[in-house]
Amino acid sequence: MKLATVGYDTGDHAAVVVEHEQRLVLLDRAAAYALPAESGPLLASMLHIIEGGDRAREAIDRILADPPEAAVVDVTDVRWRAPLPNPPQIRDFGGFMDHFRNARARMQGIPAHNVELPQVQLERPLYYIANRLAIAGHESDVRWPAYSTVRDYELEFACVLGRGGTDIPRERAAEHIFGYTVFNDFTARDTQVEEMATGLGLSKCKDFTDANVLGPWIVTADELTDPYRLSMVARINGTEVSRGTSADMDHTFADMIAFASTATRLYPGEILCSGTVPTGCGVEHGRFLEPGDTVELEVSGIGVLRNTVVTA
Repeated sequence: MKLATVGYDTGDHAAVVVEHEQRLVLLDRAAAYALPAESGPLLASMLHIIEGGDRAREAIDRILADPPEAAVVDVTDVRWRAPLPNPPQIRDFGGFMDHFRNARARMQGIPAHNVELPQVQLERPLYYIANRLAIAGHESDVRWPAYSTVRDYELEFACVLGRGGTDIPRERAAEHIFGYTVFNDFTARDTQVEEMATGLGLSKCKDFTDANVLGPWIVTADELTDPYRLSMVARINGTEVSRGTSADMDHTFADMIAFASTATRLYPGEILCSGTVPTGCGVEHGRFLEPGDTVELEVSGIGVLRNTVVTA
């Protein structure tokens, strides 16, 4: 099942993508017709659906068995939002070690196989916490901050938690995944170099309006049976610039869930991002973005996330 959030008429709606991705069923409208006895905001938003668990899924299945025509709209009539516009948290991990080797090799002018990463990075799925309020969706313009002129994309995908917990065992982690989406971690590289030199970590290089782009929808975990066999491709203005595979992940989502939940409670709707696939950003191959460039990230089994970079 593909679940999206879209703008239609004067409001935003959680929706199911149907008919070969050409139409959508607006779930709150459909529930008013098909499930009048249902009480509460079970299908009112993506976060409500995630938190609703089996009860929400059963309600959606009942709607899709005979969707009310008044709740079915064409994809050309909607505005795409981030599929989960209000995530409780976003953590972006470093899941692919070769991404870091490639980037450091290019910056240092040495072969990638000569790059030595810190042992802690090899052993643990380290992450930073992204600004969950600086979020955008498919087909939206990404407004680039005036303080940066080195504009970069990052080809990633992410899992969305359906269940929370503390100290989640790695072998049970998959039970906590609701679904998957594509993630573009836009980064101001010139600002990143300045900030990392301080030893304080990431700041405005990744914290600006529209920096975290998710979409076009969430594919539920039951539909994407093996997230570690996905091809990942990036295009700029239609030309392929990056290609990789999720099979190269050194730290899996199970590793990430177990690590992040250590002595910390995770919540339904939290987003855990994979990190950049090898070759999946301009730092690795020297092709950065200009205002007006359109970036497409395609992850097999999930979809294509498309955005255009504009000046703020």
